[in-house]
Amino acid sequence: MEQLPWLPAQADLGAALGAARRLEPAARFAEAVRLAGFRRDFTQTGRIDRLAADGLADPALRGGVSPALTPLRLAILSSHTVDHLVPAIRVSGLGRRVALSVHVAPYGMYRQALLGEDPELAAFAPQLVLLALDARDAPIDLPLDSGEDAVEAAVQARTDELRTLWRRARARYGAQVVQQTLVAPDPLLFGSFEALVPAAPHSIIERLNTAIRAAAREEGVLLLDLAWQAARLGHGSGLADPVRWHQAKQLVSPVLAPLYGDLVARIAGAVAGTSRKCLVLDLDNTLWGGVIGDDGLDGIRLGQGNATGEAFLAFQRYAAALGKRGVILAVCSKNTEAVAVEVFEKHPEMALRRGDIACFVANWNDKAGNLRHIARTLNIGLDSLVFVDDNPAEREIIRRELPEVAVPEVTEDVSDYPAILGAAGYFEAAGFTADDAARARSYALNAERQAALEQATDITGYLRSLAMRMTARRVGPAELPRVTQLINKTNQFNLTTRRYTEADTARFAADPDTLLISVRLADRFGDNGLIAVLMARPDAALPPGELLIDTWLMSCRVLGRQVEEASLGVLLDHAARRGVKALVGEYRPTAKNGMVAQHYARLGFEPMPAPAGAEPDSLTMGATFWRYELRAAEAPAHYIEVEAA
Repeated sequence: MEQLPWLPAQADLGAALGAARRLEPAARFAEAVRLAGFRRDFTQTGRIDRLAADGLADPALRGGVSPALTPLRLAILSSHTVDHLVPAIRVSGLGRRVALSVHVAPYGMYRQALLGEDPELAAFAPQLVLLALDARDAPIDLPLDSGEDAVEAAVQARTDELRTLWRRARARYGAQVVQQTLVAPDPLLFGSFEALVPAAPHSIIERLNTAIRAAAREEGVLLLDLAWQAARLGHGSGLADPVRWHQAKQLVSPVLAPLYGDLVARIAGAVAGTSRKCLVLDLDNTLWGGVIGDDGLDGIRLGQGNATGEAFLAFQRYAAALGKRGVILAVCSKNTEAVAVEVFEKHPEMALRRGDIACFVANWNDKAGNLRHIARTLNIGLDSLVFVDDNPAEREIIRRELPEVAVPEVTEDVSDYPAILGAAGYFEAAGFTADDAARARSYALNAERQAALEQATDITGYLRSLAMRMTARRVGPAELPRVTQLINKTNQFNLTTRRYTEADTARFAADPDTLLISVRLADRFGDNGLIAVLMARPDAALPPGELLIDTWLMSCRVLGRQVEEASLGVLLDHAARRGVKALVGEYRPTAKNGMVAQHYARLGFEPMPAPAGAEPDSLTMGATFWRYELRAAEAPAHYIEVEAA
């Protein structure tokens, strides 16, 4: 089976790996990161992992790689052998912009590791815990003639045990838990009748997976849904191969290691906030067949009536569905804009309309420059973009000029595009909320705001004309998933880039001494949704009566609208009511948050030395600290109507 088909092939990967061994450590690690972006097999993956070993262990070597890698500690607790999968997990992490440290608990000891004492796991302090279980572990073994009630009770008991393990992992380590679903290891006993026999092996496993999915949703646990992958890949894929199982207790064969590693790494990326945000689409022979400038509106192939036109329509529908779940859609095409826009506005078979596209760039400039323009316009990084283009030459140019941009390797048949884009997992999610669904529309509305700014004669008049309304309140249970998601995804306007699990966020929200505030913004164009999170808390390094601003992050969609000033006003109001004497802000510089280096200075904070007892991570990262005395505080000026609670 072809591994990682969305990645381009390297002409001579073996020679490149050999040459990389002779490089200096920093260059060797950078080359390992580059090679992780190519199609590879089990052996090649192992060689890339060995090239990357020094860099993964040394933050100084990692620091030279662009875009920056997010470090994450992953513990795997399994009932099947996984050691042979670890190199693939680490290498795929590089491709997902995550520097993964991996700890594997002793084989089959997952219960003991979580319910008993495991000093090595405790010392590792995992941020992500993967429970990689198989169907042969603690099987539900009932008589085949057992009824529904007996099967339901057995499934419930097993699910309750898993809930206990999940909760223990969260309580002990504050880790995000990932549960692997179960793959049926044996052939059907009853053929197609199996589903109608409650206690048949496949029926029980299917019911258990359904129960696990429901419980995971309730508990805030993520899924590595290996059962769905097994159904998609089919027999002989390398999952639950009886030969590998009997020889080495391997549920996943080495042949399938690169894909399994990527499935784990994309979840890690979603947790770390490195999933992509924006799908950029070429037009001619990508969204429709033919060239609109030559063939005209009636000559392009799109829609019902022929197989090619239906395939293009299917791809458009998939892109539209991604837009509905919150992926930003953009267009980058060598075309005359008016001619290209006409297709979106007038062709009756278009599934995508102009209003679905947050940034529409059609001109005769080079596409690398246009992709930079799209990223700037949307206020997102180039490493948030996925660019789909039918032209292999254009794909190669973008990979060379903009290595931060993901460029899937598509075939000549557009029928394959949805499957390739879906299999690539660029937009892997760690949650889904109403704000996510509205995100794409909010970016489109930003284009209207930008147009209003260009027409305004002065910035004051523009800000007044927006009629902005802010709602700021302490975070409640309903907002926990979205707040946690923002904490883990926001990289640019993020003063400290601290990452927290939903369990951590819930603990902060429940703490009466901690201020955890969510900020929403609406204006005359529409609702921007949840756009900022602030957290101020007591800290052992500070004297009583002072609060550390642990987290201050904001969506780049609302930059330049005085949200910072209004948010500080809310924070000052809450702090004053509690008798707080001073706020201490912390800025931890990263490769991505340079835009907020002067944030506290602009808001009137005074620089101060690092507090005695400040976190070692802060000192290592070169953090600066800033102080704001409440007795001398004046409410910051802004043009936002604030409703605080």
